[in-house]
Amino acid sequence: MYSAIVFLPLFGFLIAGGLGRVIGARACEIVTTAFLMLAMVLSWIAFFQVGIAHQGAETVDIAPWFISGGLRVEWALRIDTLTVVMLVVVNTVSALVHLYSIGYMAEDPSRPRFFAYLSLFTFAMLMLVTADNLVQMFFGWEGVGLASYLLIGFWYDRPAANAAAIKAFIVNRIGDFGFALGIFLVFTLFGTVALNDIFARAPEVAKGTFHFLGYDWPAVTLACLLLFMGAMGKSAQFLLHTWLPDAMEGPTPVSALIHAATMVTAGVFMVARLSPLFEQAPFAQTAVLVIGATTAFFAATIGLVQNDIKRVIAYSTCSQLGYMFVGLGAGTYSIGIFHLFTHAFFKALLFLGAGSVITAMHHEQDMRKMGGLWKSIPFTGAMMVIGTLALTGFPFTAGFYSKDAIIEAAYASDRAGHVFAFLCTAFAALLTAFYSWRLVFMTFAGTPHWAEAEAHAGTAVAPASAEEEHHGHGPVEPHESPLVMLVPLALLAVGALAAGLLFKGVFFGGAAESFWNGGLVFEEALVKKVEDVPFLVEHAALIMMVIGSALAYWFYVVNPSLPARLAAANPILYRFLLNKWYFDEIYDFLIVRPTLALARFFWKEGDGRLIDGFGPDGVSARVIDVARGAVRLQSGYLYHYAFAMLIGVAGFITYFIIMGAP
Repeated sequence: MYSAIVFLPLFGFLIAGGLGRVIGARACEIVTTAFLMLAMVLSWIAFFQVGIAHQGAETVDIAPWFISGGLRVEWALRIDTLTVVMLVVVNTVSALVHLYSIGYMAEDPSRPRFFAYLSLFTFAMLMLVTADNLVQMFFGWEGVGLASYLLIGFWYDRPAANAAAIKAFIVNRIGDFGFALGIFLVFTLFGTVALNDIFARAPEVAKGTFHFLGYDWPAVTLACLLLFMGAMGKSAQFLLHTWLPDAMEGPTPVSALIHAATMVTAGVFMVARLSPLFEQAPFAQTAVLVIGATTAFFAATIGLVQNDIKRVIAYSTCSQLGYMFVGLGAGTYSIGIFHLFTHAFFKALLFLGAGSVITAMHHEQDMRKMGGLWKSIPFTGAMMVIGTLALTGFPFTAGFYSKDAIIEAAYASDRAGHVFAFLCTAFAALLTAFYSWRLVFMTFAGTPHWAEAEAHAGTAVAPASAEEEHHGHGPVEPHESPLVMLVPLALLAVGALAAGLLFKGVFFGGAAESFWNGGLVFEEALVKKVEDVPFLVEHAALIMMVIGSALAYWFYVVNPSLPARLAAANPILYRFLLNKWYFDEIYDFLIVRPTLALARFFWKEGDGRLIDGFGPDGVSARVIDVARGAVRLQSGYLYHYAFAMLIGVAGFITYFIIMGAP
């Protein structure tokens, strides 16, 4: 069963990618979607067998991979509670995205390629979450990076999409470099990359040091910091976050699959999987806690002023990933994974709901050109409201249980930096409620600005996104999406409403310890401490949610002119947030421009002047010059040769006259 769960998406990729032109787009859609639906069903069966029924962890051997000296790597699937949780998340979201894409991409002639890429991404992600060793995990890690590059730049005729794909790929390489160094160091310390062997020896190795850059570093702490660097890149944490918003240039189903529920959670999964290692490195745990809290606050502030509907949700994703890392850094790994689990449902719902809005608006993404859509697309509006309720932590929705628990865990933790994390996550809850309801009110309530724009302009404005340019504009007549797109929304809405209530107990309630047995470190005392926090802390998220929601209602429903006046009164702050804290500009100035200047110098001076001037090209050029000169001496005229001979005789005579006879 587990082999089928992992390899069914691979078969779908091979069929759609290899035979797409032969069997046609419709067959590719059916085959890949059917395989993912089957994998989803099997994943839920595995979840209830391994997690709920406690059948225990197991390893499924696939084949030997390679042996190099002391390094032995096997292909094997590690099946435990953490694995089956991730299988449910990945395959459920991927299956619904495949189904949704049948309607969303209906007009695209490259559908076979699109569905092949979706299935390839799913396979790579499944290899990552089932890895039994770090090398296999790195294979899946790089696989999702490749697939995300292909999907973000799917519309390769759009320069912005190509630039976004390259940016995502390069920024992730920075984090992946740290991840690779971490794997090398782990192998150096433990002599193995097998997870079970690493976990067994972690307390022993944690006592040692590693000499690096002239200092003796705590060995496991250094390894964990390098590994977390990889997690920062893949999960778009503070400083390595810049690729995530630009990745919205890809088709909307890509945003839902990769940048909401699966790939961006790979870093969270990796830290959770290696929890026995991180437990031996308190400083590394503090770094996880502080970086996560900073990201939760930082991304939420930017989401306040964004006008692209997908970018608002993208910054929300970045912020919620910060929450997950706070849960992990606080030592409550099960709570961090619980938020990953619930977040997958409501964030995928929001992204796919945004896609339905974009379809209704003929691929317009600017919320300022929307408004009043509730009457035109009521079902999509209802789904977006459900997703927003869950994201903001409305009582009894999925986010209410998982996000609140993380805020409480930050308060209850004794980790250094936990007060900072509590304050950041609590205030971020207020900001999240504000920008989430801002999106809903600007899109579905108030005056229908799309009608005003059409009446005044008469023609559509220039496209501002890859989807707009690719699909083009038609008459702005909002309409509800086809059924094949609405069914996935309804199913995700069920998860957004009920996943928290149904599974709260198994993630951090009374049954949680047995649920996580063999899956990750479970700090029973800390989890119980979370349940006993003071009243105000317990309800901090709810209080912040109410304040943020009320402010959004006042700003965008009661007094809609207030945001513009407030922005005009605080232009510096507004531009600071609108320009995303100027991180792109700072990186461009400090890194991109110097790198390009250095590359241009090596190109012109190093390669052109030095290598081409004095290297092989230069030597060959001089030989050619000499040969051409020698050719000119062979003129074919007798008097030229007689003159040359006379010059030679004169030279010999002159020499003997001056130097004397021998």
